[in-house]
Amino acid sequence: MKIDYKKELENAARNMIFVHDPDLLIKMIVRMMVNKARIAHASFFLYNKEKQGYLLTVSKGTLSKKIPLDLVCIDKDDVLIRFFKEHKSNFIFGREALLYSEAKSALKSTKLKPDAKQQLVQVLYQLELLETRVCIPSYFRDELLGFLLLGKKDNGKQFINDELDFLVALNSNVAMAIRNAQLFKELEYELDRKHQLFVRTTVALAAAIEAKDHYTHGHTTRVTNLSLEIAKRLAQKNKKEFDAKFLENLHIGSLLHDIGKIGVPEHILNKRSSLTVGERNRINEHPMIGVNILKPIKELDGSLLGVRYHHERFDGKGYPDGLSGAQIPLVASIISVADSFDAMNTDRPYRAALDKKDVINEITKLSGRQFSPLVTDVFLELCNEGKI
Repeated sequence: MKIDYKKELENAARNMIFVHDPDLLIKMIVRMMVNKARIAHASFFLYNKEKQGYLLTVSKGTLSKKIPLDLVCIDKDDVLIRFFKEHKSNFIFGREALLYSEAKSALKSTKLKPDAKQQLVQVLYQLELLETRVCIPSYFRDELLGFLLLGKKDNGKQFINDELDFLVALNSNVAMAIRNAQLFKELEYELDRKHQLFVRTTVALAAAIEAKDHYTHGHTTRVTNLSLEIAKRLAQKNKKEFDAKFLENLHIGSLLHDIGKIGVPEHILNKRSSLTVGERNRINEHPMIGVNILKPIKELDGSLLGVRYHHERFDGKGYPDGLSGAQIPLVASIISVADSFDAMNTDRPYRAALDKKDVINEITKLSGRQFSPLVTDVFLELCNEGKI
């Protein structure tokens, strides 16, 4: 039966974002690759900081019976690691994957320099030892997080381009998911250790969101800073006491308000033309995706109000729950104004930034319809004082 690789890729990506344990995530993906692509074996080597090398973390199939987990570690200076860190596979073969058959053929090429041939010979020797037909690196930005080794196909045939494209794309998503899972583990660890370190890790997690949406660089930081400024003025203006927990929930909620965009395909987030109804619906799912990602961390319960409800409208026409007026938590109402101001005031893939005066006029016009009048009044005060 023919495999719908695009559908499989989307399903895998959707499932990956909810797995917070890197080892469990890798096991899930390796099992899927062995079953879907019908490969004799698949193994994943993940970088281990303590061992300063790439540790065999997961192995499934025929090779798993021969190589014990957590005992095989490839040094970070090994020839195979250097080959991928230097992106040689892309330079030589035109894709971030190394095929044993292509590498053997490349040795006969007159275009390869002698030192490159020598390196390729050593790499091939390692692939032979590990009974590997395809090796795919996992990069987060330019950092080599690990690499995937695939054995021969059960039917003995060569890997076709559709399969390779699928495996490379899937492994790219795996790298992002692994990094996010690692950040989640750090996040939980810091909760038990030191609150300030927890906030820093949250910032790192927020940065992972922005790494996916190229047009919102700095958006999270700006929304967070503006949200806190509004809360401080709101406290002064209304002589309202905001306890430390409220400010903490606002701080973390604004940092993570868009975390659900991890579950939205990059081609939608960065699309330059108008979105289709289906694409708009996918983006509108991001608050609930964010809630589902974060809800296992019980300490974030208060912050989830900002993540879930920051796209609700004062007139009840927002999403995901259609709350209105006082039903909308204050944390979310504050983030909503800060988020909308920054979205309109910065370049987006589908339009240039609006003039600041036009943005302020738009928010003023929408007070009592989209935005809480209480929050809008404070925002406008800060604008008039030149603090925004």
